[in-house]
Amino acid sequence: MAAVSSSNAGSRGFDRAALRARYVAARKRTEALAALLSPEDQLLQAFADASPVKWHRAHTTWFFENFALAHHDQARSFLWNSYYDAVGPRHPRHHRALLSRPSNDEVSRWRADVDARVVAVIDGADDDAFAAVAAAVALGCQHEEQHQELILTDVLAAFVLHPTGSVLRAPTTTTAVAMTTTTLPATRIALSVEEKPGRGKLADQFAGGLVETGFVGAGFCFDNELPRHRVFLRPFALSSRLVTVGEVRAFVDAGGYRQPSWWLSAGFSLVQQHRWQHPHMVKIEAGVWLGFGVSGWRVLHDDEPAAFLSLYEADAIARFLGGRLPTEAEWEHACDERIDAEAFAAGTFFDDVATSALQPMPAMHACLTQMGGDVWEWTSSAYGAYPGFAAAAGALGEYNGKFMIGQQVLRGGSAFTPMGHARPSYRNFWPPETRFQLTGLRVAWDR
Repeated sequence: MAAVSSSNAGSRGFDRAALRARYVAARKRTEALAALLSPEDQLLQAFADASPVKWHRAHTTWFFENFALAHHDQARSFLWNSYYDAVGPRHPRHHRALLSRPSNDEVSRWRADVDARVVAVIDGADDDAFAAVAAAVALGCQHEEQHQELILTDVLAAFVLHPTGSVLRAPTTTTAVAMTTTTLPATRIALSVEEKPGRGKLADQFAGGLVETGFVGAGFCFDNELPRHRVFLRPFALSSRLVTVGEVRAFVDAGGYRQPSWWLSAGFSLVQQHRWQHPHMVKIEAGVWLGFGVSGWRVLHDDEPAAFLSLYEADAIARFLGGRLPTEAEWEHACDERIDAEAFAAGTFFDDVATSALQPMPAMHACLTQMGGDVWEWTSSAYGAYPGFAAAAGALGEYNGKFMIGQQVLRGGSAFTPMGHARPSYRNFWPPETRFQLTGLRVAWDR
């Protein structure tokens, strides 16, 4: 998941009541997710890049204790530190599932103790003491929300391997990924910038030129969203919707996973090494595509967004569809120019853990849709520093800057992203081979 860094808000610019409410809500949401799982479920770790739910619960608690309360417990730091070298040594990531002790109940009691101490500081500390911890608490809330998304993806990564098909919750009328109401045939579709009768405008066109990208305005952002800077863009077009399951099925049916001409070399090597034949979390039975999600296996619909794709798959599919992946600057500029905050927030985000906010999307129309939520969108941009970026001093400076190599940028948020957490300038990043996140794509073209 995208690493977290310091807020752009001043430490004296926080409202106590609002910060308290944000803290309590974030912590309760994590526990609501954990309550859907047994203690045994919470110790599962599918592979090294995933973590057990118990570890997520403990790590986020350690974060508040270490950085907001400035309480440094060496034993807990060794168990629950993630990657902060400045804090000290840590338990190996690939062995997190071996941490059967302390128990889930002990982690729960520790969480409650830290919660009481943080709330006491927010409510009762004098202005100077509150100012000293407010920014760290606000950052910790963002950090906790990121781990809520990881809880979902990490649990699914383990559950999909279970022979009986474990589920996070009973099936409902909504599913793990939002569906559009636009029906598309399961044959190869050469997307273009032209308007098609009965199907709406397939792409928006942009003049390009010298544009500004990066966070602007009030509120929280991570340091990798700054500073705002100018970028020159050539004229381009961007698909008005996400690439669908039907289009990925067409790619598969056309032998896409066997044709090296569509692939970057490193990607095709992975296809051959791991014998990829379709997206992750998918199985094909008698020609029917089944996808795995929070309610287990279900039939995938051709008109829903494709998900669980690596950067390499997304890049190959974009080429197959006659285009390419957008750069992150193109994606953000398109969002800034055509999408207001209300439209961005209208996407499918994970909000209520009991009912889920995974609702059907409106029909495609003559403007950009699905820019916020549904699936994270791969871009062709390597994750790096913006001009003028400088990592913060101290351990928190390790959040972002140290990862600016070997990663690829994703934009927009997913159906597992907490409501209000993602924003147009948010820069998620993962290695290009990542397939267990809720990741998809939209197509761009040069003009």
